[in-house]
Amino acid sequence: MSLPPAPGTDLIGLTARLVDVPSVSHHEAEIADVVESLLAGLGAGVLEVARIGDNVCARTRLGLAQRLVLAGHLDTVPANGNEGARREGDVLFGLGAADMKGGDAVFLEVARAVAAAGSGGDLAEVLAADLTWIFYTCEEVDRRHSGLLEIADRDPGWLEADAAVLGEPTGALVEAGCQGVLRVVVETVGERAHTARPWMGRNAIHALAPVLSAVAAYEGRRPVIDGCEYREALQAVSVAGGIANNVVPDRARLTLNHRFAPDRTVDEAFEAVRSLVEASLGEGGDGAVIELDDSSAAAIPGLGHPLLASLVRASSAPPRAKLGWTDVSFFSSRGVPAANFGPGEPTVAHTAGERVHRDQLERAFAAVCSVIAR
Repeated sequence: MSLPPAPGTDLIGLTARLVDVPSVSHHEAEIADVVESLLAGLGAGVLEVARIGDNVCARTRLGLAQRLVLAGHLDTVPANGNEGARREGDVLFGLGAADMKGGDAVFLEVARAVAAAGSGGDLAEVLAADLTWIFYTCEEVDRRHSGLLEIADRDPGWLEADAAVLGEPTGALVEAGCQGVLRVVVETVGERAHTARPWMGRNAIHALAPVLSAVAAYEGRRPVIDGCEYREALQAVSVAGGIANNVVPDRARLTLNHRFAPDRTVDEAFEAVRSLVEASLGEGGDGAVIELDDSSAAAIPGLGHPLLASLVRASSAPPRAKLGWTDVSFFSSRGVPAANFGPGEPTVAHTAGERVHRDQLERAFAAVCSVIAR
């Protein structure tokens, strides 16, 4: 018995079933029920299945030398007029079709294929590694709500692995590592005065002007790591200030978002932003405060791991850098090299026209099966 070269299930139909179950972040109980039922229905004795909150986990226990995690989040962003699945030929439209219920469907079909192989022979002779499936909650919201953190807190053994694949939409190409994220707050201090006599005060909002100019002129680094080019970015994302229409403001607050490459730590990335802001403020920065408000670490590509290198070969295309942040960072921080790989184009995620193509679903399935087959 061996793993099939093609899915035995209509992957568009399975994805549509998942899309038709509403699962906006914090409301994943119903879709967790569906996924748990699908996994439990594959037959006892092959997969161990567990429910941890609304996170659903499954694994093989064959005693193989390596273990690979296949992880996908169950939640979506709020709907944008795209509730429910709509099929047009080989394309499925709907909320979460790309991000990432298509990836979840692929991983569920891999589980079905593994269970079928296990019922027909010695599964240890079929698989190159033990497998763990993790379908988790709250990826699309503040990281403190993440289902992965809940699993780590309640039963961390489910996260032990040698490598991991996150089913994020990548067009069925390997996207290596991920960039880190900083949220930096700059507060400037001035002195209140009447707007009829502004020379008697100091405008804190005006003091932000050179910072905004420096941010607008920022040219991000483009380091190449393991053959993948990362492109850093720095953007002003909010400005707040003002007392009244006739008062020179004495406080202003600017929030910056910085995406940094995985060759820098959070501290190194913050120091680079802080230096840029301080240089732009110059003497006008008297009393200004620059603070790191939030951060998520980057993740190195990790493509040297044999399982991930095999995934690159199976995808039949060179890997590219992940320019966003994903839970690859979570696994990397635990010493587990990880990569992003799933059906659906990342550019359509979170859009009204979110969709996934049959070809990408089937290519993703075939590639994962190629990696895990002995």
